[in-house]
Amino acid sequence: MVLVLKNSKDIKKVKELLVNRQNKKKLDAKKFCGALKVDEDALVIQHRLRNEWD
Repeated sequence: MVLVLKNSKDIKKVKELLVNRQNKKKLDAKKFCGALKVDEDALVIQHRLRNEWD
């Protein structure tokens, strides 16, 4: 995250706000493991999707 301060008067206040801010919930990728069932090789699917634009 990049924060640009135009005025340096409130640096302490900004630092306090950054320390006290709540982090967003992170993605739990494990719950999606095995969610997609395919009969085709994943690499073949990937090549086909990448070549769609040609």
